[in-house]
Parts: sequence; structure tokens; C-alpha cells
Amino acid sequence: MAKGTNKRAARGRGAARGRSPEPVTASVDGGLAELVPDRDRPRGWTLLLDGKPQSHVDLDDPAYLDFEYQRRLGHVADLAAPPGRPLHAVHLGGGAFTLARYIAATRPRSTQQIIEIDAPLVQFVRRELPLDPGDRIRVRGADARAGLAKVPDGWADLIIADVFSGARTPAHLTSAEFLAEVRRALRPDGCYAANLADGPPLTHLKAQIATARAAFAEVCLTADPALLRGRRFGNAVLLAADRELPLAELTRRAAGDPHPARVEHGRALADFTGGAAPVTDATAAPSPAPPPAVFA
Repeated sequence: MAKGTNKRAARGRGAARGRSPEPVTASVDGGLAELVPDRDRPRGWTLLLDGKPQSHVDLDDPAYLDFEYQRRLGHVADLAAPPGRPLHAVHLGGGAFTLARYIAATRPRSTQQIIEIDAPLVQFVRRELPLDPGDRIRVRGADARAGLAKVPDGWADLIIADVFSGARTPAHLTSAEFLAEVRRALRPDGCYAANLADGPPLTHLKAQIATARAAFAEVCLTADPALLRGRRFGNAVLLAADRELPLAELTRRAAGDPHPARVEHGRALADFTGGAAPVTDATAAPSPAPPPAVFA
């Protein structure tokens, strides 16, 4: 059970008539979870863990994606199959279930699994920001890699990894052995997308690209040009598959976002890695912790 829930808060289902919603908090395994209302969107909420923004969701408009990395993952979901076709999707990491809600809204009749290790966080989000019972979203309490191992062979059209513990991706979710499990669960034409965080000198990001390039036939990366130049800490979205990637449309969408991004692929992406070696379970390390200024 979630501990220390702030009972004064308005629920995600809506504030009392004539009253503005207030933040709501709970103690979860990952620290202090807080849902802060979006003053510009009547039923929009931002999830924070220990004061660090994790995700944003709008219950009235689940197709709205506020965070730039979530918009980039949304582009991947849009391009994973022809428009409107239902997906089998696996989400490693839960947050506020933003991408699962997005796929349910944009691709009705999709079947989705969310794998999240923090059971109190799941209970908190379910209670305050309820899922639509008709959206065919199952939430499973488990470690991401252990939960992925229970997904049937070739089941998923799309697997999205967005897992952070204390703002760092755990080491066992960065290795070639982990990606082998991803490939096992994907359909032959399925896609894998990962939210990666790194900063100068981008050692972690380069190693993750090298690992993905060793596992999949096609890999691309979408990121802010300043991050790619090693000028700041930030998020990059990696996309990998054993089929041709929708590079032209992904590039167009990334360039048109409120925070424009660049898509790297092929020789340019190989050159970017600078000879980095793929990561194995024996050599894996967590992603680097973001500097305090990122959350200032």
C-alpha cells in the first residue's frame, strides 16, 4: 500500500466543482511521488519522484504529449504500423502510464502490458489517474527484465524501455543479453525504442548505440543537436528494428517539434559512437546520474 498519501488533494477524476485541484503525494518505493496539476490543462498532471519530473498526462486528452522525450516516443508509436492499426505493446517502466494511454487513444483496440517494479507507485497512479477499463492495458508488478521474460515469443509489435531508478537506468537493462530478450519478445517486424539519458562525454549513450547496432539490423537516434554535440545532459530516443526504419517521416516530425531534434542513422551514427564497444551483463553499469542543474 502507498504510504503517506496527501488526502487533501483533488483526484485525477476531477476537482470538486468550483475548486482548483491541488498536488497529491505518496511515499513509494522510489521515494516521494507527487502529482502536480497543470494550470493550463484542467485535468493535466505532472508526476515527480523526489522532486524530479518523470512524466505528464492529460486525462481529458491522452493523445497530448508534453515532455519532449515522450513526444519522440509518440512519433515511434505513430510510425510502428499503418495508422489506426492496433498494436501489441510492452512498456518497460510505468510512470503515469503516459505512452500506454497515448497508444490506446491513437490506436484503439491495442493490447498493452506495462511492467513496473514499484508497486506503491502503480497503486498511486491507478488511484489518482485511473486508466479507462476499456483500454486493454494490463499493469504487471515486476522488474522490467524479469517481466519481459514472461512475454511470449514474438508477441510484441513495439517494446518501449523507459526505466529509471533514482534518475538512472539500472545496469541490467543496458546489456546485449537484455536486448536479446527484447528481440525474443518482438515480432520479426517489431520495433524497440528506448529513452536514454546522458551528458558529456556521452560514454553511456555511445555504448548503448553500439549495443543496439550489434543486436539489430537498423538503428537510429533522435536527440537535441546540443546533446549530440556533448554540450548538455539530456534525453535521446533510440529506435531499433530488423526492418527498414521510417527515417524520412521520423526526421520530419522531430524537426517540427517545439524542441526540434535531429535523427542520426547509418554511417553518421556509427561515427558518432567513436568505436564504443557493446555492453554485456559482465560490463554493464547504470546510466550516469543527471547533474543537479538539470532539475533546477
